[in-house]
Amino acid sequence: MTLEQLRQSASAAPKKCRICCCTVGGCLSANGAVVKEHLKTAVAASNLTAQVQVSGVGCMGLCSQGPLVRVESEDVADVLYRQVTPEQSAAIVALLTQSPHAESSNLKTQPMDSPFFTRQHRIVLENSGRINPEKIEGYIAASGYEALYHCLREMSPDEVVDEITRSGLRGRGGAGYPTGLKWATVAKMPSGQKYVVCNADEGDPGAYMDRSVLESDPHRVLEGLAIAAYAVGANQGYIYVRGEYPLAINHLQTAIRQAKRHGLLGSQIFDSPFDFRVDLRMGAGAFVCGEETALMASIEGKRGIPRPRPPYPAESGLWGCPTLINNVETYANIAPIIRNGAAWFASIGTEQSKGTKVFSLTGKVKNAGLIEVPMGISLKEIVEEMGQGAPDGAQVKAVQTGGPSGGCIPADAFDTSVDYESLKKLGSIMGSGGMIVMDEHTHMVDVAQFFMQFCMDESCGKCIPCRAGTVQLYQLLTKFKEHRATPADLEQLEMLCDVVKHTSLCGLGQAAPNPVLSTLRYFRDEYLAAMAVGGVEVSA
Repeated sequence: MTLEQLRQSASAAPKKCRICCCTVGGCLSANGAVVKEHLKTAVAASNLTAQVQVSGVGCMGLCSQGPLVRVESEDVADVLYRQVTPEQSAAIVALLTQSPHAESSNLKTQPMDSPFFTRQHRIVLENSGRINPEKIEGYIAASGYEALYHCLREMSPDEVVDEITRSGLRGRGGAGYPTGLKWATVAKMPSGQKYVVCNADEGDPGAYMDRSVLESDPHRVLEGLAIAAYAVGANQGYIYVRGEYPLAINHLQTAIRQAKRHGLLGSQIFDSPFDFRVDLRMGAGAFVCGEETALMASIEGKRGIPRPRPPYPAESGLWGCPTLINNVETYANIAPIIRNGAAWFASIGTEQSKGTKVFSLTGKVKNAGLIEVPMGISLKEIVEEMGQGAPDGAQVKAVQTGGPSGGCIPADAFDTSVDYESLKKLGSIMGSGGMIVMDEHTHMVDVAQFFMQFCMDESCGKCIPCRAGTVQLYQLLTKFKEHRATPADLEQLEMLCDVVKHTSLCGLGQAAPNPVLSTLRYFRDEYLAAMAVGGVEVSA
């Protein structure tokens, strides 16, 4: 099938008006799907079916205000309604024959020119909330699979690798390893069986970036995975997604079937010699399987535990073959880079951190939701402008980035640029994109204990420093929380953090002390205030 034939097969007569209802994530749990059905009923009852299309779409971003409904019309600017109830559906449809900006039945509108939307730069999320994730036609109409066609028909594998390298894209899974360098390493391995793997085992508390992308725009990930396979010489791909994401799994399964039906997966894609197959593997919820060697063991049907490196997956991965592993967001950047060019992507962000980053902004913040911002934006702009600070007039105290592997950054450091190097200097990491805001009522010892309990529960137990060290760290933090800790406990806490950090086998254990170390660095007074000597609390 040619690209033009693909476009023609996906084309449909446009309608004068479109009502988009978010039916994934928080909106789904808040009856978004029910709202969509009521909207369809109201359109039919108003005899507007020929002019108005009602579509279920992916995440629109402002998750704390769902269900969200956006009205797109030829005549006026888009209108976004928030906290929509099924009973308000008829009022929204009635307004189509009047001014969509009018208020009716207590409808709440959300200004589209607010900083939450205007400060974003959507690359990964460009289709989220715009297309129906269960219909391949919407993705194709939005330039979907054009990048794959361009690669297969006009670029050599080496040229694709070079394009990704020059873009400056770094892995969005946490460590920020240069994507082009990883691809080049796998591509240079001797010809034979190779694999590409998408790590969708997102498990950080408060993180839902990858889940939202898979639920909202699954074909984008499939296209990026196929381009990667062509570039490195692989013909088999796996998407490893955690079983707690049933909607993401369902949308991926649907997308794979549709791509096969349109000749975009399988044999001789776009009449080229390139063959590519994708299979799903569902994880059982083990956080450690986000580590690449544990993930590969799980795909192979073994217990998901890490192994020492080297050898690295690029040399010896799945079943001993060269394997490329990137996460969902990394693959979601590939098609836009090919379509728009490496120079375009490299012009966004900072000198060492190119492009954009998707964050799930959660916690004590008014505008919680999914955002995509250019690298180099400050934490203050994200938390205070886009998130509009803490609710109920409270002051923001800190923000935690990077999940259990990250750290807590105090409010007086919010002028810091959001990039890999700057966050590392503060004792935190970019991570996969979780960003949890804490207000003045949050006790930082409690925060450290929460993340340590998570790491303790999720430890695979293979190495002693992580298996035993996280338990001991949790017990020490409990003593602080219960005001039973002594100066000797504080000294032991810091020493044990150093031991676990430098002797654990994999990233889970190596990064487990980070929330403790960062809270000790910036909120040491709270640890001192929680200490007791002879039954008397020690003040800071």
